[in-house]
Amino acid sequence: MLKKGSKLYSILTGTCPKCQNESMYEDQNLLHLSKIIKMKENCSHCGLKYQIEPSFFYGAMYVSYGLNVGVGIIAFIICFYFTKSMLINFGVIIGAIILSFPLVMRLSRNIYINMFVSYDKDFKK
Repeated sequence: MLKKGSKLYSILTGTCPKCQNESMYEDQNLLHLSKIIKMKENCSHCGLKYQIEPSFFYGAMYVSYGLNVGVGIIAFIICFYFTKSMLINFGVIIGAIILSFPLVMRLSRNIYINMFVSYDKDFKK
């Protein structure tokens, strides 16, 4: 399921969706918040231009919204199981969304570019 060649592999590892040989990001560490969305211009193996058109990744905002809703729902369900206070639930949801921000930013970009670019198993360089 997580083998090279699958979309899930490219999404979870952040590798080039066409060749899956290298990371799309300049810095792999999610804790370096200033470099979280800095991407390379092109893949050095297959030459894929990551920003397919100007403002390409604005569409990733919609994917990010969906992921954040999912994080909020999961946080609410877990918190509601332990406490019935809506104020505490609200705080936990906001905290979960803030803490998952770096991961959601990367995942939303990975999902979005994988919607438009497929793995090319026959590509040789």
